Amino acid sequence: MATILTKEEAKRIIDKVLSYAKADETSVNLSGGRTGNIRYARNSVSTSGESTNLSLGVTSVFGKRSGTATINEFDDASLEKTVRRAEEIAKLAPENPEYMPALGPQTYLSTDPYSESTAKMTPDFRAQATFESLDPCRKKNLTAAGYMEDSTRFNAIGNSKGLSAYNRETSVEFSITVRTADGLGSGYATQDVTDVSKLSTKNMTEVAMQKAMASANARALEPGKYTVILEPAALVSNVDASLLVAMVRSMDARNADEGRSFLSKKGGGTRLGEKLFDERVTIYSDPTNPEVPNGAFSGDGRPQEKVTWIEKGVVKNMPYSRYWAEKKGVHATPPGGNFIMEGGTQSLADLIKGTEKGILVTRLWYIRPVDPQTLLYTGLTRDGTFYIENGQIKFPVKNFRFNESPVIMLNNLEAMGKPVRIGGNLVPPLKIRDFTFTSLSDAV
Repeated sequence: MATILTKEEAKRIIDKVLSYAKADETSVNLSGGRTGNIRYARNSVSTSGESTNLSLGVTSVFGKRSGTATINEFDDASLEKTVRRAEEIAKLAPENPEYMPALGPQTYLSTDPYSESTAKMTPDFRAQATFESLDPCRKKNLTAAGYMEDSTRFNAIGNSKGLSAYNRETSVEFSITVRTADGLGSGYATQDVTDVSKLSTKNMTEVAMQKAMASANARALEPGKYTVILEPAALVSNVDASLLVAMVRSMDARNADEGRSFLSKKGGGTRLGEKLFDERVTIYSDPTNPEVPNGAFSGDGRPQEKVTWIEKGVVKNMPYSRYWAEKKGVHATPPGGNFIMEGGTQSLADLIKGTEKGILVTRLWYIRPVDPQTLLYTGLTRDGTFYIENGQIKFPVKNFRFNESPVIMLNNLEAMGKPVRIGGNLVPPLKIRDFTFTSLSDAV
């Protein structure tokens, strides 16, 4: 059986499952996809693989009791058995005091997060893309480690109240770390796309190579507060916690109402409507953005729409669960599938040129929370940290540990560059004053 079903094929299976249902409410989630990958280290491919999966989940509800069963067999007997199993579990489950009835039919935006060229990626394509990354490194006596993963997937949902939704999407993520032969220089670059024709492993590798060669023989600077230019990879990571992602994901309304987030107000309530950031900060989600397209519905079937979270520094909206929204009598806005931070028109080179003294940070890693209520995070710079003076990169510097909050950062904004796609979001490089480095790290 194919693992990427069409909208019609998925609906036929979902309708069949619903025809077996005897519960008060029944919801079906059908998803599948293909994932391919290739990994290399020390200039040699270490792993390569491809996997497929197709699975179905059934959630049955009696009153406020619910049970879920999953299966990856699709004959009639197996489907009916799964429904019966979900119903048995539901009858045994305790009541959920926050249970919300299933949604009825919804209206969704038209989004296009799918690319046929990505869906047709083959092992040969991945091998060639890897060769274009490894070959220049070998010729320069540099050592590369990289990973590329492509995915084609679909998700369809339906329920006994008439809700029906289908999404199909593709993605490719590539990242590379290059080191000098003596291990003293290290560079990093990453790119993610919906359409693989927009990916260049060669170009990304050249960026990482340049950073590796330029970062050897780093000098030590005293820790302290510095003006920094944070590249997008320092703001959004594909393998770790990220300062901007952490902030956007911490905007949940219930956490704020219950005093557990940076949006909580002393004495109760939230800081919705307050100006908390520099007036140049505007962040929104938009599933129809052609550079970062996303699915048209959230996991529980709510429509994804364009939502402005922060506008000119003012908190404009917060995501709500359906339960909490009903309790508060407000619209149940789901979390966005992507986020877009508006920026300026300057390139990274322009930002460097306009800096009298500062530090360029390629990326941050090993990022961990220190205080969830203030969003204070700690972590390390890595893979290319450079001192800037009079608009020029003067020399590489040893890595630092930082302690910083994105809320403080976005109040110390000096300049913003042109947004680029990273981690499925659009994020500009940021020039920030008084960024706090607390100690040095010997790591390269």
